[in-house]
Amino acid sequence: MTKKQAIKLFEERKVRTVWDDQEEKWYFCVVDVVEALTDSVNPTDYIKKMKKRDPELAKGWGQIVTPLPLQTPGGKQRLNCASQEGIFRIIQSIPSPKAEPFKQWMAQVASERIDQMQDPELSIDQAIADYKRLGYSDAWINQRIKSIEVRKELTDEWKRTGVKEGMEYASLTDIITREWSGFTTKQYKHYKGLRKENLRDNMTNLEIALNILAEASATEISKDRNPNGYNAQTQVAKEGGSVAKAARKQLESKLGRSVITKDKASDYLLPDKNEQED
Repeated sequence: MTKKQAIKLFEERKVRTVWDDQEEKWYFCVVDVVEALTDSVNPTDYIKKMKKRDPELAKGWGQIVTPLPLQTPGGKQRLNCASQEGIFRIIQSIPSPKAEPFKQWMAQVASERIDQMQDPELSIDQAIADYKRLGYSDAWINQRIKSIEVRKELTDEWKRTGVKEGMEYASLTDIITREWSGFTTKQYKHYKGLRKENLRDNMTNLEIALNILAEASATEISKDRNPNGYNAQTQVAKEGGSVAKAARKQLESKLGRSVITKDKASDYLLPDKNEQED
């Protein structure tokens, strides 16, 4: 079962969703999901009983759900919502035949992830297979896999020099991206009309090539200078991005047009064959 197939199980029943622009993730209305998977006439009461049956779920409930404004017959009200991860945790506590495909899919994904952690080459093989299935060209896939390798080398270098994962990684990425493209990561995604989608999966060959050049340059400059910590790495990130910016400007002067494009994967990929057959 694929993620797309799993989500389709909700299609017969309305599940209200909220897009969080800051976190860049979807939140699902918990009561709607429970109603869809249980056919309960009183999903609110079902949730109360479910939490009694599962003390661990009840214990972590405050971290799993977030009250968000949703439209109701009585106007907008704040209802408990959960991210994809939170919804999967809730589904684990639902003893319903409709929930079983989700549980089987989650178990399959977990098993595959364990195998990939033990043999990283499997992750690469899976990525190539997924990109091929989605219709990406071999040339694009080769570039994308290379970009993953270059990105990993950069983050390893950040870690070595004392940069903290999370916000500092994201900030340095923004500096590099803004320097060569003129956009922060979020602005670039908005420019392409993306939300949850991965920006790099929606870059053209030229955009990926320039991003690879920027990140590889930042890595080599860092290795040469051996900066200490986030503050020192901000200048390295800017200089790495400027290498790709110079290449972009030179290419654009030859082409007479910008290589930063609004094109995204859905504009140049054929529809998913599995989706066409459904």
